[in-house]
Amino acid sequence: MTRERGVLLGLSYRLLGSLADAEDAVQETYIRWHRLSDGERDAVANPRAWLIRTASRIGLDMLTTARARREQYVGEWLPEPLPTTGWSSQEPSTVVDPADRVILDDSVSMALLVVLEAMTPAERVTFVLHDVFRFTHPEIAGIVGRTPAACRQLASSARRRVREQRRTPVGPAEHAAVVRAFRSAWQTGDLAALVDVLDPEATAITDGGGLVSASAVPLHGPQAIAGFLLDVWERQPDLVVDEASVNGEPGLVATDRLGRVLAVLALAATGTGRVGHLWVVRNPRKLARWRHVPAGRGR
Repeated sequence: MTRERGVLLGLSYRLLGSLADAEDAVQETYIRWHRLSDGERDAVANPRAWLIRTASRIGLDMLTTARARREQYVGEWLPEPLPTTGWSSQEPSTVVDPADRVILDDSVSMALLVVLEAMTPAERVTFVLHDVFRFTHPEIAGIVGRTPAACRQLASSARRRVREQRRTPVGPAEHAAVVRAFRSAWQTGDLAALVDVLDPEATAITDGGGLVSASAVPLHGPQAIAGFLLDVWERQPDLVVDEASVNGEPGLVATDRLGRVLAVLALAATGTGRVGHLWVVRNPRKLARWRHVPAGRGR
């Protein structure tokens, strides 16, 4: 069952956008498994499928309650950012199961997680199970309590949301180049360079959770975003910004000179070589996985 834990954690994180909530969902899944009698467990033909179905149902229930909680959240809510390593218990292997490939090879970008947040709970569960974990619509129907035809419509609606909200993705090298250009402009305090690296329709969202300072509303346009970022430098003169892998893509980690993480930044690059979207997570409760980042190089 240890091997399945990584799969369940990856599934639950994609459903909930929070590793803390995902760990709770996985724990509840195993509690339900161990509550079965020996005879009931022996009757389960495919334990992994049973665990995934159960975790999905738990995730669906948690999503419903999470929407209500997030309405009370102070400021903008963003998914919890994750380093590429250090969060999954899955061990490398030569497996070819789609669920295993998700854990081993596929990372969920912040851009996709933000789109998932706009979906209804049923849409999100259906999309993740079908498009990521390769479940069939009849299999999903039993999990979300809909007909296979309704699940097919949910999956179609979810894909349409993804297409509408996500720009044409750029390659890893182009994405990394945009991140480096953004970091350089921000570190040098060059307003003109910072404005130039931001797309004319760029948006920025910061998440402080009411615990630390952050913009209470999304920022729109290069001037507003650049002004906000340069103000951060003025208020935090010892800020150090280093490149890091954030949810499997090049991003940035901001620390003080002692290496204490103050923010994790995820970026979406456009085909024109600019930053189209910027997501800044400052809520310390969402940065637990980033606590031990070495002090950076400074400006």
